[in-house]
Amino acid sequence: MGTKPTHEQAQLHLQVYDLRREAKLRQARDWFFRNYFVETLEDSNRIAAPGTENGALAMMVLSYWEQACALLNYGLLHEDLFFETSGEFFGVWERITPIIKQSRERWANPLFLTNLEKAAQRFEAWSESRTPGAIAAMRQMMKQMQSQRTATAKA
Repeated sequence: MGTKPTHEQAQLHLQVYDLRREAKLRQARDWFFRNYFVETLEDSNRIAAPGTENGALAMMVLSYWEQACALLNYGLLHEDLFFETSGEFFGVWERITPIIKQSRERWANPLFLTNLEKAAQRFEAWSESRTPGAIAAMRQMMKQMQSQRTATAKA
């Protein structure tokens, strides 16, 4: 498993977790996973346009996980501990992957959400080495959620 987390890493990990419990961020995370299914930047603008309440909720989720992953990438959080207890960031990354290239081009910011991306890439390898097939199962579940959401919206 590697090294044990330091006391400081464990404390910071608990602080990062505690922030997830903040009411507005909980609301944003709930909204994001129920509603944010995108294939194009136009989908994102329709669902969560900048300057709208939904846009603010989406950015709250994205910026929270970008910051948490920055702490991880800089070694301030213990990677195994983070990966064992914080898989939600990977689900967020999976939701925005279809539009990340367009987003970076649109805002002329090639660094947009790169901390999240780097952590997600390591998490995928980490997960496959410990629980082969778990990532594929999660992706399948997310596709089913999107299909159900689409069917409900058409009904």
